[in-house]
Amino acid sequence: MSFTQAVGTFQVATTTTSDGSSLGGVADWAVGLMETIGAPGAGLAIALENLFPPLPSEVILPLAGFTASRGNFSLVEAIIWTTLGSVVGALALYAIGAWLGRDRMRRLVSKVPLVDLEDVDRVEAWFDRHGYRAVFFGRMLPIFRSLISIPAGIERMPVAKFLLLTTAGSLIWNSIFVLAGFYLGENWGVVEEYAGIFQWIVIIAVVLFLGYFVVSKIRAHRRKRAQ
Repeated sequence: MSFTQAVGTFQVATTTTSDGSSLGGVADWAVGLMETIGAPGAGLAIALENLFPPLPSEVILPLAGFTASRGNFSLVEAIIWTTLGSVVGALALYAIGAWLGRDRMRRLVSKVPLVDLEDVDRVEAWFDRHGYRAVFFGRMLPIFRSLISIPAGIERMPVAKFLLLTTAGSLIWNSIFVLAGFYLGENWGVVEEYAGIFQWIVIIAVVLFLGYFVVSKIRAHRRKRAQ
């Protein structure tokens, strides 16, 4: 079975199990990049995934591994280029955070309902204590993988340390998915299924936390009014 046929088979399977058309489009796009410019195409796709989180790395990374298994480029090239893409994308978001800056961020947050500047102070204090760990482990969490770069930029984390932590975390995350795609071969799509479960766990945890935050804030405002 050819590379394009294998991707097409996975697209059909996803379409029959879900509405799936967007996944097939992403796979087509990623395949096109990798077939056109090789391993740098995988790096470019991952860089864009950092900037546009709806692009799923859980699809692009196993595809890169599968492409390497077909001999289009080496496994090492796949890991190096996807990690480089992760670092470039993260650095772009870091620059956005640095441009936004602490003062501008606080002015924007002060206009958000239910959010007090005291909440911002607590988040900043937490980032001061745990920022390095957050950047490293955040590279391995859906949603946070991209977003963690922005507060790092806002707080002006030293660029050298940011790059080191981002590279290390991205190397671990990317290697797992690229290796899975490489050794699973034409069954690379299985990776996305299990990664999707993990992603939903993270999303549910975030929604529950936001729900708790909103409810607690509403209760606090009611208590203030009653006093």
